[in-house]
Amino acid sequence: MQLELIRTYFFNGTNGKILHKGVEITCSIELPWRDNRAGVSCIPEGKYELVKRWGPRFGRHLQVRDVPQRKDILIHPANDALRELKGCIAPVCFITGSGKGIRSRLAMKTLSALVYAAFDRHDQVFIIIKSKANEYT
Repeated sequence: MQLELIRTYFFNGTNGKILHKGVEITCSIELPWRDNRAGVSCIPEGKYELVKRWGPRFGRHLQVRDVPQRKDILIHPANDALRELKGCIAPVCFITGSGKGIRSRLAMKTLSALVYAAFDRHDQVFIIIKSKANEYT
């Protein structure tokens, strides 16, 4: 299974749309691009494998594997990138500003249902992260 995250970069955050087969599943928020610096930047554009993860803080969520020069990059609920994220991706139902959104837990539930169904079929899941101006091949 393959997802696409199409980003738009802003000074205070990064907004996106997560798609599957060209259909929007949810929106997303991230930190602004700051040269891939840990804790203050979104991750580089590219293709990454997703794996399932569970933890007491976020419950069922996803890990983004093999991010260059980074570790512990997750997809988990958050509504304000600057206050709640350290490089991770947060699905949200609606974008409310640069790096801000609402109803993140509901968006995470929607995304998880799709991705975990693929895991149940023993499919690998990848996400391709790109911007509108930078097509990934």
